[in-house]
Amino acid sequence: MSQNGKKHQQEQADSELIYDWNQAGDGDLRPQRPHVELDDETLRDGLQSPSVVSPPLEDKLAILHLIDQLGVETADIGLPGAGPHVVETVTRLAQEIVDQRLAVRPSAAARTMRQDIQPIAEITQKTGLPIRVDCFLGSSPIRQYAEAWDMDRLLKLTHDAVSFSVENGLPVMYVTEDTTRAKPEDLRRLYTAAVEAGARRVCVADTVGHSTPNGVRNVVRFIREVVDATGESVKVDWHGHNDRGLGVINSLAAAEAGADGLHGTALGIGERVGNTPLDLLLVNMQLLGWIDRDLSRLPEYCELVSRTTGVPLPENYPVFGHNAFRTGTGVHASAILKARAKGDEWLADRVYSGIPASLIGKRQIVEVGPMSGESNIAFWLADRGIAADPGLTEEIFLKAKESDAVLAEEDILAICHRRGTAVPA
Repeated sequence: MSQNGKKHQQEQADSELIYDWNQAGDGDLRPQRPHVELDDETLRDGLQSPSVVSPPLEDKLAILHLIDQLGVETADIGLPGAGPHVVETVTRLAQEIVDQRLAVRPSAAARTMRQDIQPIAEITQKTGLPIRVDCFLGSSPIRQYAEAWDMDRLLKLTHDAVSFSVENGLPVMYVTEDTTRAKPEDLRRLYTAAVEAGARRVCVADTVGHSTPNGVRNVVRFIREVVDATGESVKVDWHGHNDRGLGVINSLAAAEAGADGLHGTALGIGERVGNTPLDLLLVNMQLLGWIDRDLSRLPEYCELVSRTTGVPLPENYPVFGHNAFRTGTGVHASAILKARAKGDEWLADRVYSGIPASLIGKRQIVEVGPMSGESNIAFWLADRGIAADPGLTEEIFLKAKESDAVLAEEDILAICHRRGTAVPA
């Protein structure tokens, strides 16, 4: 059977065995957002976390390659205006894109100041690679008050920065910081000025993680109307932070409201509690049918970023944590074992999992512990090619019930060896 045939067969099985309330009524996002671009900000915004260690260059290059292999459209590779050391890194990352013919497009952050944009123009000239300028400016009344800014100043900074970028042949994304707490009339003036100066992409930023999904929809639709009113073809992005734990759902709401691009970082690293986790965004977009990609390297991407930045990957982190596809519970193991007994791995991967482990190249894992039944033991032994007998099962079962945690593999194998049970090498 062809791959398309297998996929159709699985989709049929899915619809027959799983009633999907996500697609019921008016809340289904699938038909509304068939394509949304992604912007990976791990190598810039992510490294602003007070807990991270900045990875060495070779690891940044490895992260860049994984971003490319995951099909992410854009990667923010730094803020060259921060100094010569960042200029050197951004230049090397840009050159890697050129030399290795990577498909990912680069961007670089800049304040709305010429001294931040000039290094980006110079790196572009040196590498021959167009680097988008992501120029940002605070917009909310609270920020204006704290900084003693007035609107005339903000409009001038906007016009000068965008115009200077365009004059240097650089594509521009104009970003207002704290958009989600800014006044509509201020946003209208700022975004209109940016588009009139040549910006063909704009970004709505939830800089302090203030928004709820309803707020996201409101502000994205408003900005969409503002840029459309200019008569220019302008894309709208969403940049979210996770202060209220709403990073992923807010990004999905932004796409639903008309955002063309969504930003995130690996594991959601970033300022304070971090940004939208790009890895979880990719998984949700795949499950929604917005993308159809090979995500088998996503675990490698998460593990590399965790290791090189020193940010731990919690065991209960969705999809990529150690426990994401593990169970030590008897009822769960029994259902998975019965599904496997039908010779159906597709079924076994979904009967007790809302996200199939195979989506990211993983398998369902059954452990043996105090909450386990005999099904766990049967599964565990079968998974390792060990023949079960009633005496072996009973001894492992009693050991598990006496334990206060899941049994380690060596504990179970020790029982097998003591009983003389053959264990495959």
